[in-house]
Amino acid sequence: MRSPRVLSVGQCSMDHGSISRFLQREFGAKVIAASDREEIEQHIQSAPCDLVLVNRILDGDGTTGLDLIREWTSSPDLAEIPIMLVSNYPDAQQSAESLGALPGFGKASLTAAATRAKLAAVLGPKE
Repeated sequence: MRSPRVLSVGQCSMDHGSISRFLQREFGAKVIAASDREEIEQHIQSAPCDLVLVNRILDGDGTTGLDLIREWTSSPDLAEIPIMLVSNYPDAQQSAESLGALPGFGKASLTAAATRAKLAAVLGPKE
């Protein structure tokens, strides 16, 4: 069985590192960074993706994660791939879910049991 593949969009390098280490340790996931729409498209076209994690505000260009989620969930080609918002703000999480994202998590709660459960529902147990 292949390792889950996660696309991490718009995280700063420090946060991307924390998220990557956690997902590798807990789920055996391979985490790929993307900073803008062009990189997202390249990664999505190159290999299957099991989950997309979008920062509330993309570090590279300041695009809002909610705009990206809106586009993602309305695209027939992309809507099948689960997407979550990474944000500590409950109102942003609620907005993301109303746009069709799965319940996400904040960086402050990355290692919490509730976050692990949300991610396990998509990525499954580590093999």
